[in-house]
Amino acid sequence: MAEIIVALDRPTSDEALALVDELGPGASFLKVGLELFTREGPAVVRALRNRGHRIFLDLKLHDIPHTVARAVRSMASLRVELLTVHTAGGGVMMEAAAEAAAEARGAQEGPMRVVGVTVLTSLDAEAVAGVWGRPVDSVRDEVVRLARLARASGLDGVVSSAHEAASLRSALGPDALLVTPGIRLAGDTHGDQKRVVTPGEAAAAGADYLVIGRTVTAAPEPARALERVRAELDSASNESPPERPTS
Repeated sequence: MAEIIVALDRPTSDEALALVDELGPGASFLKVGLELFTREGPAVVRALRNRGHRIFLDLKLHDIPHTVARAVRSMASLRVELLTVHTAGGGVMMEAAAEAAAEARGAQEGPMRVVGVTVLTSLDAEAVAGVWGRPVDSVRDEVVRLARLARASGLDGVVSSAHEAASLRSALGPDALLVTPGIRLAGDTHGDQKRVVTPGEAAAAGADYLVIGRTVTAAPEPARALERVRAELDSASNESPPERPTS
């Protein structure tokens, strides 16, 4: 069954830890993103790890290969479980990130896996076309193209909207990690996200990890909203899941 990662969308360590307390034991896997990490740095990751939490560090590293490799090694020392780089950094950069993570695992510095961000869930085809400087008929095709490059470069998987998850599972096979943000419970507002789905839809499409942010963290009762997400996933897992491809 797909795992839930709760995004700690809070600006300070105190606020993030207070949210963790409010969520309770149901939130064991947590995402630390740019806003929180930029302000609090590695200390907030260590504080969460000391509480026994698993960490998805979403920094979307994008720089020259040497710099990214050194950053990956630094993050591995924090024993985070997932780390993001941006696929737009190119194959050589992603290869450097994958090699640095593999070296860290070999040295028993932590369990970290590296996943590549493909197309942000805040972008639609028109916005992607503006970035690429060429017509884009299908965001899905762009995501699959970048995901193939990420896997060929040695990354463990990719981050994409769950709209592309089924296509990615077919293209990448059963071993690729698929991390899907932009998850909303039915009836929730989309905010600045353009490509969103419900938890059950994401799980049915083959996602391994569902990154849940405002649909839980902005709810009047976050713990209860998280329970609703988990209940939907439990219900989806009791239905016959789509058969994953073997190649």
